[in-house]
Amino acid sequence: MHVGAEAATALVAWGNAWLTGHVGLDEAVDAVEKVAGPQILGAVPADRLVTGDSTGTVLSAETTLRRGLGDLRVAGMTALRLALPAPGDPLGLTGPPLFNRAAVEAESAVIATLSDRAIGLVPVEDRRGSSYVGIRWDAHDATPGEPDVPSLADADHQLTLAMRDATEALLTVDDVAGIPPEIADALADLRESGRGDHPLAPGYPARAHRVAALAGRLAVVVDLARQLDARGLTADQIRRRTEALRLLDGAVRRALVAACNSAFDPVR
Repeated sequence: MHVGAEAATALVAWGNAWLTGHVGLDEAVDAVEKVAGPQILGAVPADRLVTGDSTGTVLSAETTLRRGLGDLRVAGMTALRLALPAPGDPLGLTGPPLFNRAAVEAESAVIATLSDRAIGLVPVEDRRGSSYVGIRWDAHDATPGEPDVPSLADADHQLTLAMRDATEALLTVDDVAGIPPEIADALADLRESGRGDHPLAPGYPARAHRVAALAGRLAVVVDLARQLDARGLTADQIRRRTEALRLLDGAVRRALVAACNSAFDPVR
């Protein structure tokens, strides 16, 4: 995953752990910034504000992530949701178009749910001077409502099927040149399902941790496989590899979204 998606995943996981009382604000922000470096919450430009915006005074100026999250909670924030969209697949988004376009371009976003509205946060690289590199969260008005995303159980099932199909496609298609060692290692890593990864944050159900851990390892496979040399492959083999990776990437994104957004699911 790219740094924006990693930052968004961490912000939702640790932000929800804070909102549900499992960690303090300082611990949550420290964990998020450990993943993607220093972060700030940008001000909402005037053209993105809505008449009667109850959060306008909260997001009227750029501030630290720690201060911004605290202010949003005072303004009524109750949950954070993850969106990992791609062109043609607005996964986790509910609109409006301005926010959706920014989120798709960034391939990630966080939606803060307030009592009367929603705020969309889009990660962009923040460079200042010769050495400072961090994340700035551009704020947008977002459409309230539940996005069309799979349940954790459905995402888990889809991920297992996509992993099986993609592994078979890679082993078959790339048999000509052999699987590079780094991909072979990543595929072997998938078998270590019982090693106790907890990639989310305190308070999440065990299944969410397991699904997120598997999705994270599969994301590495997707990134590495997309860099494979296509020399020696037929057009049909290239097509099969590309399609298998596309489906696996979609399943990985859905699994991460379902896992991160499960913080408030009923305990079963």
